[in-house]
Amino acid sequence: MRVEWPTFLLICATYAAFAACLVWLPGLSLALAILALIPVIALQSSLQHEVIHGHPFAERQLGEILAFPSLNLAIPYLRFRDTHLAHHMDATLTDPYEDPESNYLDPAVWARLPRPVRALLNANNTLVGRMLLGPAIGQAAFMAADLRLIRAGDRRVLAAWAWHLPPTAAIVALVLASDLPLWAYLVACYGALSVLKIRTFLEHQAHERARGRTVIIEDRGPLAFLFLNNNLHVVHHMHPKLPWYRLPRIYFNNRDKYLSRNAGYRYASYAEVFRRHFLRAKDPVPHPLYPQK
Repeated sequence: MRVEWPTFLLICATYAAFAACLVWLPGLSLALAILALIPVIALQSSLQHEVIHGHPFAERQLGEILAFPSLNLAIPYLRFRDTHLAHHMDATLTDPYEDPESNYLDPAVWARLPRPVRALLNANNTLVGRMLLGPAIGQAAFMAADLRLIRAGDRRVLAAWAWHLPPTAAIVALVLASDLPLWAYLVACYGALSVLKIRTFLEHQAHERARGRTVIIEDRGPLAFLFLNNNLHVVHHMHPKLPWYRLPRIYFNNRDKYLSRNAGYRYASYAEVFRRHFLRAKDPVPHPLYPQK
C-alpha cells in the first residue's frame, strides 16, 4: 500500500486520544487522565518507531511530519531516528560503544565506577528497577552523551535538539491551556517511558553470534499492542520494513524458522518476563563477552 491505512488511522486515533486526555478527562478525574495519558504517550513513541522505518507513507518525510512532536518530551525525534537506525547494525548489537541502545557497559568502565553507582545500575538491571529508575538513568546518560557530542562540534546532534524545542514548547503550551496540571503531564511522561522500558529490558542479550542477540516474546496482549508487536523483535530486525500489523502472521506462520534464527531466545509472554525478572536481573551490567583490556 502506498498509504498503510492501519498505521495512519492509528496515528490519528492516538492524537485524538491525546486531545481527550487534555480536554475531557481532567474534568472527570485527574488520576484517570494521567493513567490514560501513559499508554497514549507510549503508543506515540511506538508510532514514531514505525515512521523511522518508512511507515505509513511511501515517502518517510510525510510520516515524519505527523510523528515529529515527541509527546514524551524527552527524546528528540531526530535523535531517536539516528540512534535507532545505527542500532539496526546487527553486527554491533549490544556493543557498549557501537550500539546506541545497548544497556551493557565496558567491563573496564564498570571496574572504575564507585560502589554506589554500581549498586544503582545493578538495581536498574531488574525489571522493577528498570521501570522505576530506568527513565531517569537512561535520560541522564542519553543527554550526557549528546552534550559530549555537541561540545565536540557535532552540529547534527545540536540541530536535533534545536528542532526538538518548538514542538516541545507547543505541547507544554497545550497542557498549560488545558485543565491538566503540568506536573500531572510530566508524571504521565515518566510513566510512559517506564512502560517502554518493559519492551527494551531484554530485547537483546550478549551472545557470541549476532543472530542470537534478539528476543522473541510471544505476547499478544495489551503490551504487545502498545509496542506495536515489537516484542517479536527478531522478526523486526530481519524485516525492518514490515509494518507492525504484519509481524504476528509472519512470525507465527514461520515460528520454527525464527526461533532457530535467534538460537531460541524466547519468552512465552510478558507475564513470564515479569515473573522471572521483576526482582532478579537477567544480565550483568558489564558486557560478559566484551574483550578485556
